[in-house]
Amino acid sequence: MKIKCLIIDDEPLAINVIKNYLEKIEDFELVSSFSNAIDGLNFLKSNHVDVIFLDINMPVLDGINFIKSLVNPPLLIITSAYDEFAIETYELDVLDYLVKPIEFPRFMKALNKINRRLEVVSKVPSESTKERPYIFVKIDKKKMKKIFLDEILIIESLKDYLKINTLTGKYIVHSTLTDFTNLLPERDFIRIHRSYTIAIDKIDAVEGNSIEIEGLRYVIGRSYIDEVKQKILNSSI
Repeated sequence: MKIKCLIIDDEPLAINVIKNYLEKIEDFELVSSFSNAIDGLNFLKSNHVDVIFLDINMPVLDGINFIKSLVNPPLLIITSAYDEFAIETYELDVLDYLVKPIEFPRFMKALNKINRRLEVVSKVPSESTKERPYIFVKIDKKKMKKIFLDEILIIESLKDYLKINTLTGKYIVHSTLTDFTNLLPERDFIRIHRSYTIAIDKIDAVEGNSIEIEGLRYVIGRSYIDEVKQKILNSSI
């Protein structure tokens, strides 16, 4: 099922930018857009959405008061030309705050947050029917690749790029290891070195200051070793 999105922004150019970004991702669907918050409120009375991309400075009803008027708000992503409202909106449980002009990699980070949040709050009958969590990464200028988190083995830093090694393939992504690691659930992944983040459940063995995954050994950085071994120990039966 696609994630339903609504845009409320009084700048037509800003609406078009977000619309074009959403069209690149098949799991997200733009259901409507409005240039003012009043029309957005009226739309929400009879329509369900999962996410609202919301500007702050708008006539008649600004974004902050719009949020306060919602009884059961969907996920909220602020899209503003100013960063001065960030603290106030986070106190209103805003999921992310995007400062215009919004670059596509930063937008994708917000979408990945949406995916993680919806995965956590979704109610399913049993673990067997639970949708597998995933993340979208940009692997070339036009193609977005869905990678299931349970297939990731190790993420390796290549300066300004990453190599994501999975059970089904390897992918080069333009990102830093810190930024990418922050997108992953802490209970399942851990950074073991300035150049490596690994999936805890894919570890085959730990010996001294190294771990083994799929027959390959990776050194645990000196500053990481205590935390890594403690986390591995806590995850053991």
